Amino acid sequence: MLTRRGFLTTASLALASTAVALDSNVSSDWAAVRKEFELDPNLLHLSLFYMTPHPRVVRNAIESYRRQLDANPFLTVEHGLFDFEHIEKTMPAVAASAIATYIGAAPGDVALTHNTTTGLSIAYHGLPLKAGDEILTTAHDHYVHHESIRLAAERAGATWRKVRLFDSESTISADDIVSRIRKAITPKTKVVGVTWVHSSTGLKLPIRKIADALAQLDQRVTLVVDGVHGIGVEDPNIAASGADIFVAGTHKWLFAPRGTGFVWAKPEVWATMRPLIPTFFSGELWGAWATEKPVEGTPRAMWFTPGGFQAFEHWWAVPAAIEMHRRIGSARITDRIHTLNEQFKSELAKMPHVTLYTPRTRDLSSGIVCFDVKGKTPFQVVEILQQRDRILASTTPYANPYARIAFGIYNNEGEVERAVRAVRALA
Repeated sequence: MLTRRGFLTTASLALASTAVALDSNVSSDWAAVRKEFELDPNLLHLSLFYMTPHPRVVRNAIESYRRQLDANPFLTVEHGLFDFEHIEKTMPAVAASAIATYIGAAPGDVALTHNTTTGLSIAYHGLPLKAGDEILTTAHDHYVHHESIRLAAERAGATWRKVRLFDSESTISADDIVSRIRKAITPKTKVVGVTWVHSSTGLKLPIRKIADALAQLDQRVTLVVDGVHGIGVEDPNIAASGADIFVAGTHKWLFAPRGTGFVWAKPEVWATMRPLIPTFFSGELWGAWATEKPVEGTPRAMWFTPGGFQAFEHWWAVPAAIEMHRRIGSARITDRIHTLNEQFKSELAKMPHVTLYTPRTRDLSSGIVCFDVKGKTPFQVVEILQQRDRILASTTPYANPYARIAFGIYNNEGEVERAVRAVRALA
């Protein structure tokens, strides 16, 4: 029979087994990293930031928890979720702790979500907005970010505006970006919402500089960051980035299970926020309901983790992905991704039939490269690359679409050269 102690022991062993199962060569051999993924060898995969496959260690962790759930769903969920006397040992707390360690934060400041969309909704709807308040965002953010702002502003009677961060991709500068945001702030501005790495152009914003500029204001402005295309690529020390609230799905560059994500916020920010969805992970809230007493205590991250029954084996396997990144090394991952994409951008810049939109410097770019080919639409470029060259690229889902390619740690220099030849042949 699966007791609480038995479950926790089994769960811990499952996590340990994923670490042992990870090829020891991943810390030094990129070919070993590639073997962690069951990618179709007949295709060149340059769009995995869209929806990453599960690496072997994550597949193993998911399968381990799935078997436990199938063998004994009641005790697995009962003891994995609802041990309020030992809340730090429950599986959501274990997953939040793994994320917190990765981003340099305290475990109690991380809420689990299912994706960036859910996280942004939780963040903006949780803010104590009121009539007359204003949210400032940019003209370059994704539909999901803008919609989260619009819906929250409408419900609160607040307003929102967009500011352009550059006039053309060729004139982008960090100082200009910061200056434009600073000049757009009014006395009504309570929140600034930005995206760390833009999936529209590949631009990486200087979050630290933006945060420092906001800190110099006479008014308090909360900085909300959509970080889904930066997490797993750039320095993961999010707690030191200057953001007040950071939202990201983990099923892209981080290789965590599909349908997982998180929201991190400073504890003093969580304390001002209002939960949107009932949670299963707070003894205080459950106790207040059971005793029909008012809720006491200060809101904190776990109050914002959505409750309900769901694909628990996916949430619980997040630590396996974090362990994989730890074993490879975050700094090594950052350098690898930048090096491959810089090699590609350097060659594109030499082609007269190509317009490169992504900045070439590391301080303003990350792992996404966006470009146009003269005489062809972005959709035609992607179609030709797929049909003729067996290369999987994508287009940017924005009003002005571009062709988009991204090299990750599962790619190599030879694949960069193959993509360069294919784009050159589009002339």
